[in-house]
Amino acid sequence: MVYRKTNRPEQYNKKPVHGPKTSNKPRNLARENKLKIMVLGGLEEVGRNMTLMEYGSDIIIIDIGLQFPEEDMPGIDYIIPNISYLKGKERNIKGVIITHSHMDHIGGIPHIMPKIGNPMIYTAKLSKGIIEKRQEEYRQAPKLKFHVIDEKSNIKLGNFRIEFFRVNHNIPDSFAVVVHTPDGTIVHTGDFKIDHSPVNDIPADLNRIARIGANGVLGLMADSTSAMEEGHQISETHVGYEMEKIFEMCEGRIIIGTFASLLTRVQQIITIAESYDRKIMVEGRSMKTNIEIAHKLGYLKIKPGTIISSDNYNSRKNPDNKMVVIGSGAQGEQNAFLVRFANDEHKYLQVKEGDTIVFSSSVIPGNERTIQTLKDTLYRKGGKVIHNKMMDVHAGGHAKKEDLKLMIRLIQPKYYIPIEANHYMLKINGEVAESIGIPKENIFIGNNGQIMEFTKNNGKLTNQFVPTDYVMVDGLGVGDVSNIVLRDRRVMAEDGMLVVIATISNKDGKLIGNPDIISRGFVYMKENKKLIETTRMKIKKICEDNDTQSKAFDDHLKNKIRDEIGQYLWQQTKRRPMILPVVIKV
Repeated sequence: MVYRKTNRPEQYNKKPVHGPKTSNKPRNLARENKLKIMVLGGLEEVGRNMTLMEYGSDIIIIDIGLQFPEEDMPGIDYIIPNISYLKGKERNIKGVIITHSHMDHIGGIPHIMPKIGNPMIYTAKLSKGIIEKRQEEYRQAPKLKFHVIDEKSNIKLGNFRIEFFRVNHNIPDSFAVVVHTPDGTIVHTGDFKIDHSPVNDIPADLNRIARIGANGVLGLMADSTSAMEEGHQISETHVGYEMEKIFEMCEGRIIIGTFASLLTRVQQIITIAESYDRKIMVEGRSMKTNIEIAHKLGYLKIKPGTIISSDNYNSRKNPDNKMVVIGSGAQGEQNAFLVRFANDEHKYLQVKEGDTIVFSSSVIPGNERTIQTLKDTLYRKGGKVIHNKMMDVHAGGHAKKEDLKLMIRLIQPKYYIPIEANHYMLKINGEVAESIGIPKENIFIGNNGQIMEFTKNNGKLTNQFVPTDYVMVDGLGVGDVSNIVLRDRRVMAEDGMLVVIATISNKDGKLIGNPDIISRGFVYMKENKKLIETTRMKIKKICEDNDTQSKAFDDHLKNKIRDEIGQYLWQQTKRRPMILPVVIKV
């Protein structure tokens, strides 16, 4: 066991220092330790959720998620948490707890688990199935170890004792985590909403949550994603009523775009389709995978023959008024089903008059223009679009203000820690807590990596940080795309590039012929001959004016071309393309 230094006179590092020989009482080491909480992702963005709790030499992790790239990250697949702080502490990690199986909570597992010693994962049965299926795509990753939990589980992980209580989300088997430590209890809600009539799930046990709160809770870490919205989150059952209205009025095909992870929504669509004697086609790899896993584990109820494969689709055997298609792509993702369907790129399905297309999802910020373009295309080809501004065809999975107030009232924490959102959402969540009596000084609005410390009945948000900068995944590369590479990609995306090829004599360093210029994304050379020729003359003069005998001739020449031509093109066009000089000696 490794003991940490304290501020007391009897400091020690490696060996316990015992008291006077007359005292045989063991030292209470718990009093000399502090509970530390560090959020490695999820305090400045929606996604990349990962929380560390450390007491003494024991560490537990809650969630290991990914974040989808922003618009200024060309070529990046997704972003995962930075785990530099855990380097050298792998043996201290007692377990990883996964609250539910959405990608912003499990997406980093294949990349991170091998680097932290592949500890045991504690999660629900459905989450286990989805994580295992995704792990098959990473053949070099080790086989994961699981301990399946439910609301009755009570596990001991070093200094931590862990309990769970069920919460409702838009995927079944979502749990909040109750962490008992020597210094007090911390509750981490995960993603949640209050839904008294969930679909294919059990309502949260509010009485049990109240009992946990009555026993004393030091800190509550609560979901902030919908904290800015007034009222209560609508129930999934209400969405089902609205969906049924669509089935009643539609005489043609019904095409429903939603997230592959919204399994409660998928169940509603399947149940309603069966009641209207409609067959279902499922489109999208992730959608098919999630439905297959959930059905196999008993989380989805599907009658035999309800789902037909696209290969077996026959418009004569399956008329339009008897067909439903469930697919991905409601965010306008490139290559997703709805986009291919709208652009007539699907192998079997094209938009036609009489189709009703339902966008059963929220709009992720930044996707507004893409989704509007998709809707326009569908309308141009005869489809009719229904979205959540027209009918309640989507219910969010996150607590609104009144849901948060109820959770705070039940838990009664001393300290309140908003998590899982952008900074302004955390602030609003904090204001919700303050409005019902949590003192402002007890509300911690932190940043990624900021260390929170707790002792018996006391806590503080320190000014200390652990590394949390982006680790970007690009194809098979993990973390090899730096901010410099990303900056270069942005430059090329915004202003293009200009390649300058100068051929010089190896004997005397003189320029041979005229320099060649290649433009990509900067200007169309045939329409800008004057600019290209004046640029070529500038390059020629730069080459002729240099000291060709200098040992550093090549590098000096490249830098001069880069600087002077870049400045010239800025003066002429107010654009700064990336200049790539190539010097060839012959």
